[in-house]
Amino acid sequence: MMRAMRVIYKPVFVVVAVTFIGWLAYGQVTDILGGGRLSREDEQQLQDQVTDQFIQRILLEREYRRLGIQVSDDEIRQMARSSPPPQILRQIMEDPTFQTNGQFDITKWQRYLGSASEEFRAQIEALYREYLPERKLEEYLTADVYVSDAKLWRIWRDQHESVTVAVLAIRPEQIPDSLAPLSDAELERYYTAHKDDFKRPATAWLSFVAQPKVPDASDTAAALANARRLRAEIVRGAAKFEDVARKESADSVSGARGGDLGWVKRTETGFDPQFLAALRRLAPGELSQPAPSSFGYHLIRVDAAKGDSLHVRHILIAIVPQGRHLDEIDARTDSLDHLAAEQTDGARLDSPAQRLHLPVAQAPKLIQGDRLTLGRYVIPDVSVWAFESRPGETSPVIEGERANYVFRLDSLYAAGTPPLAQVRDRVLAAARSEKKRAIVRQRATEALSALAAAPDLLQAGRARGLPVDKLGPFTRLNPPAGIAREPAVEGAAFGLRPGQRTGVLVGTTGCYILQEIAHQAADSAAWLKQRDPQREAIMRAAQQARVQQYLAALRAQAQVVDRRKEVFRPATSEGGA
Repeated sequence: MMRAMRVIYKPVFVVVAVTFIGWLAYGQVTDILGGGRLSREDEQQLQDQVTDQFIQRILLEREYRRLGIQVSDDEIRQMARSSPPPQILRQIMEDPTFQTNGQFDITKWQRYLGSASEEFRAQIEALYREYLPERKLEEYLTADVYVSDAKLWRIWRDQHESVTVAVLAIRPEQIPDSLAPLSDAELERYYTAHKDDFKRPATAWLSFVAQPKVPDASDTAAALANARRLRAEIVRGAAKFEDVARKESADSVSGARGGDLGWVKRTETGFDPQFLAALRRLAPGELSQPAPSSFGYHLIRVDAAKGDSLHVRHILIAIVPQGRHLDEIDARTDSLDHLAAEQTDGARLDSPAQRLHLPVAQAPKLIQGDRLTLGRYVIPDVSVWAFESRPGETSPVIEGERANYVFRLDSLYAAGTPPLAQVRDRVLAAARSEKKRAIVRQRATEALSALAAAPDLLQAGRARGLPVDKLGPFTRLNPPAGIAREPAVEGAAFGLRPGQRTGVLVGTTGCYILQEIAHQAADSAAWLKQRDPQREAIMRAAQQARVQQYLAALRAQAQVVDRRKEVFRPATSEGGA
């Protein structure tokens, strides 16, 4: 029973604590998250999430009071007897502790809740008190949501009615550039008339020097030796597995729980394959030899087994630079910091790079709001620093997963519309495309006139060497690639009778002439057989959309004063230290 409480205690606590976190200064949040450093991008994301959730909670509480929505103790008792809180329903239903023959057993949940501590029951009650008003508000908002038979039939028809058509398509890319010349004056006029089309976000170009901190063979050997030493201590009884996990495991989340990973299926896909292979070889109570994975070396113990599920603990010994190798990396990083970091003269980056025999590399173009990625690694902090700095400045040392970096801001483009000279190629392409579209319309009109007397568009068009194809059969929901971006053309295809032809249809990607070849109507008898479950599924989606629209409207109407910079100001220690 105590094991089950530990398994579900964390998700309960996390759900309850999310709102609480919103009251904390940012430095306190990082403490709660285990002392691990968050990047500045993570800080911004967390601040935005906490703020959005906090605002929504305040707005919902106001709506509950305005609408008289309340929750009684009896309602909570009834809910607790019938179902776990929805916020943790999945974790509980998948826990073997609450299953009988592999299926969730509500009686086991009820017995468990009856024997739980007062603290745990108070947290469960908080979840119900959060959920029940939300459900009542949802019922109030969606009471009038209904989907008529006519709409259900249209949806079914769109899924099952199909057509086959001949399509003559003339597109701008079929016109050679030589037929759409542009003078400088024409280019200037187009740019002036379409400036908003060429707006761009702030963009930074960066150079950087990276001091690698990749483990070598000696680091791997040291990690293996440490794993073997810890295993020996556990086996001879000098230390408990759980205590070693709390003190030594590089997996801080499971380490805080004595290495507990909870219940893991033998066929789990979310774990490292080497880890799973070592896990499957263990019997309950057995402690593995050091097992390698992409994360390091693991000491694994299976505490219990139920069917294809295992209750697992592990200790992770990460393979990281250490000893003399780490001292060397730190010394070189200190040199890089002293000589190149936080300089106003960007040339100060080049000499230290040569002295340390490190290349100066170019980073990919960085757009404001994106995170900088080098290879498969996201580099923290730099995407905030770059847009707070001036060209020529260098960054502080930024610690990445595989290297320590100093960046130089080479150039910075502000957000807005750049001068014509900077976007000339884009303007030229857009202006030429517009000119080609006019030629396309003219050619499509000429083709319509030339083929007017021909009964078969496909045959006559091909005889004249025109770009005509047979498309289909296809439904409204899966149009072929040739017209997938042209809803008007697609709609016209379903409005024709066999043999009937359209005029020139002007779309966003070209001009089209269609002739219907075949038409298969949707089966109304088959629709009637599935109408009720269809209505239920569509109503559920419509109700969810109604609630989301309501919440968005509440937020839009609220007078929100943005004080995130004050609320999330980094905490400073006393005395200015």
